[in-house]
Amino acid sequence: MNDPASTGRVSLNGIAHIYITVQDYPRCLPFYEAMLGFFDMQTLVRTDVLFYAVGSRTGIGIRAASAEHAGTPFDQYRAGMHHLCLRARSREDVDRCAEFIADLCAKHGGRIVHMPVEDGWAPGYYSLLWEDPCGTRLEVNHVPGMGNFDPTVDLPLKGDVQKLLSQP
Repeated sequence: MNDPASTGRVSLNGIAHIYITVQDYPRCLPFYEAMLGFFDMQTLVRTDVLFYAVGSRTGIGIRAASAEHAGTPFDQYRAGMHHLCLRARSREDVDRCAEFIADLCAKHGGRIVHMPVEDGWAPGYYSLLWEDPCGTRLEVNHVPGMGNFDPTVDLPLKGDVQKLLSQP
């Protein structure tokens, strides 16, 4: 890959933070407090409308939906966020997350969409997919090595792979 500065582009250093608006904040708060604590994040803000934690090189906040949207369920195919995926350092970390998230869902609501599995997003892509108590999709994955950043990977991916990965 070319040095971004030599092309006039900017190479980002990851995602600084993300806010997720939840329809039922009191129901989601214990879920996110426990989950983000498990991800070694520290609480920065905890009010009756906002919970925000920092750590693991990012910040994640949940915010109460406005009164007019509090009854609107999450739909990953509506305009906006489809799902949030966090990167683990190893397959074993994904497996540890699966144990924790399964217990978390049993205790606070939410559901496991799929336990850790390999799929075709990148060589060795291994992920766990779940939903919070209001149905927002969350994922944690591990990709060994450089994944699709490996210079030997032809980008964009081949058409048949793109078609497969684009299916709902």
